[in-house]
Amino acid sequence: MKPQPLPAWDRPVLQSVVAAVGDSRHVATNPAAVERVAEWMAYEPFSPPQGGPEAPFDWGREPDGVIDAVMLKASLDFAFTDFATGAKFETEYLGRMWSDSEAMYGCLHRAWSAGVPVLDGEYLAGVAVDDLDRIFAGSVTMPMLDDRAAILNDIGEALVDRYQGRFHRFVRGCAPAMYAGGAGLLERLVTEFPRFDDHSEYHGATVVFHKLAQLALWSLHLSVGPGGGVVIGDLDGMTAFADYVVPMALELMQVLEYTEQLEGRIAAGEVVPRDSDEEIEIRAHSLYATALLTEAINRRRSPERALIIPQVDYRLWSTYHTASKPHHLTRTIMY
Repeated sequence: MKPQPLPAWDRPVLQSVVAAVGDSRHVATNPAAVERVAEWMAYEPFSPPQGGPEAPFDWGREPDGVIDAVMLKASLDFAFTDFATGAKFETEYLGRMWSDSEAMYGCLHRAWSAGVPVLDGEYLAGVAVDDLDRIFAGSVTMPMLDDRAAILNDIGEALVDRYQGRFHRFVRGCAPAMYAGGAGLLERLVTEFPRFDDHSEYHGATVVFHKLAQLALWSLHLSVGPGGGVVIGDLDGMTAFADYVVPMALELMQVLEYTEQLEGRIAAGEVVPRDSDEEIEIRAHSLYATALLTEAINRRRSPERALIIPQVDYRLWSTYHTASKPHHLTRTIMY
């Protein structure tokens, strides 16, 4: 049986991305490379899409506390590379070293375990840069601490004003889907918490990415899932998470191709400005190519082993997020 097209093509994110892909001048997706990679990747084991324990950190047995932790992590899940030196943020915790996003999550867990009320909206509303500097003790100063404090202050105020200071009350009040006529988890998250409204303007059109919003929901599904009362009925409409690592992985596999000029700028550690054509095209092609790769893999697998896009995204991210190859750098709070 021939696999059906991924539902994600009909959702707002990929629909908006396709136009940017068609107009690109700095980045291209190589369809032949997509098929070449799919030929071997299709036979790898993939992390299952079912909900279950995701994180290496124990936030307790109550699903509500795990929801609060996952949403806090999603709020801060950006910029882990020092813009001046290119060094990644790392920290030692629980007997091992953690890198980038996992290091940040470990720092939050370390603070929570020591009694810092990082999951409470009232605390977040008043947290200061110095507080975060102490929490995020690691190999380098956590980038963009001012931005992180401002984000947490805004989120904390919203949680206190509308949700008794806790993210789980927001999550449990949404429809059990990403898209539900405005009432879905994704739709409400990007509306009620502006830090998740991740989009760019490209040649007169809006390109929607919603990296952190989608990643938050995927993490909720894996960490809490239906057993904890978090149901997201349209996960097959989710895209990849447009960040730094996935485009780097796709470029290494020759699925993404950069112009010589852009490739040189990235190799030199030059910052690619937020909302520049180059930055938008890198992110757009990352989503587009990962969707194509997922479909190509599914054509080589039986229907019961078909993948959804976040599974392929995780395969790329988990393999390459500690790689030493330079990736593009953009000063942004969105990824």
